[in-house]
Amino acid sequence: MFVLLLIAAGVGAYLWQRYNSFADAPLAGLRAGESLVVERGDSLPVIVRKLREAGVRQGQLVEWRALARQLGAAGKLQVGEYALEPGTSPRELLTAMRDGKVVRRRFTIVEGWNIRELRAALARAKELAQETAALDDAALMKALGQPGQHPEGRFLPETYLFTRGDSDLDVLKRAHEAMDRALAAAWERRVPDSVLKTPDEMLVLASIVEKETGIAEERPRIAGLFERRLQIGMRLQTDPTVIYGLGTNYDGNLRKVHLTTDTPYNTYTRTGLPPTPIAMPGADALQAVARPQRGEELYFVAVGDGSGRHLFARTLAEHEANVQRYLQKYRQARAAESAAGAQAQERQ
Repeated sequence: MFVLLLIAAGVGAYLWQRYNSFADAPLAGLRAGESLVVERGDSLPVIVRKLREAGVRQGQLVEWRALARQLGAAGKLQVGEYALEPGTSPRELLTAMRDGKVVRRRFTIVEGWNIRELRAALARAKELAQETAALDDAALMKALGQPGQHPEGRFLPETYLFTRGDSDLDVLKRAHEAMDRALAAAWERRVPDSVLKTPDEMLVLASIVEKETGIAEERPRIAGLFERRLQIGMRLQTDPTVIYGLGTNYDGNLRKVHLTTDTPYNTYTRTGLPPTPIAMPGADALQAVARPQRGEELYFVAVGDGSGRHLFARTLAEHEANVQRYLQKYRQARAAESAAGAQAQERQ
């Protein structure tokens, strides 16, 4: 009897040691970036089979069952996609599935994107279920519960987390709701004497400010400049609206004929705001339009040094002098590029 007890104790110790070794040892055979998809109705044996297909060999089914019971995960494994990174142990994996710690992916809407660019980026996000590819813009807005609304500018630039099974429509719904909240907050903070009459007008002007500068501290200054132009009935004369009106006909070169050809978005030929936003403005652009910088400036032009900054002026004469400075820097830069190109050809 004593010998049998010793044997049983030895076997038990061996099995316990093997079990602990299984539970906490890194799963072998995994490659970086792999994942396990648990679908509705998957039992533990099905999940273990999927792990085998992914290259995992260690652990008998009985050991996986025992570990699941020990962790309180038996019958409680949640649906979703789980990371199978090298170094993951069975204990860590089952704990993640018990707690629903699914893989979270990211989709970023970039400030200044237009609706075409946004939809193209969504189409490239292969981890998202594609529900909107066959929809035109009108049908898309109807699917979002916004029939008749123009889609431009209606989705807040931000990074959105999503999980397997989410669709492009899910992301757009969240981005639309986020823009509604950001626009409402900016509208509540607007200056009392704002020239803007509606939140939609604020969204339009914010989209123009977004396209005019990527320099954060310039946004309130440019917003104030445009507000003053609107107050005195002066045309906005902003290139990004003309470019937007050209649509897919814009080839990257804005010509004089474009500035003189009338379209609903040509702010050189028409007074006031264009009919819709021209891009997706970020929260900072919305806040800049809500609280524009005071001043007397009515003109601005790029510095021309590649910094993205602008020169501002109160009078047309000051502005024309700034334009000459810009042209001088532009010509110098072109001359330097030509000289560098010539030297490169000589070295060849």
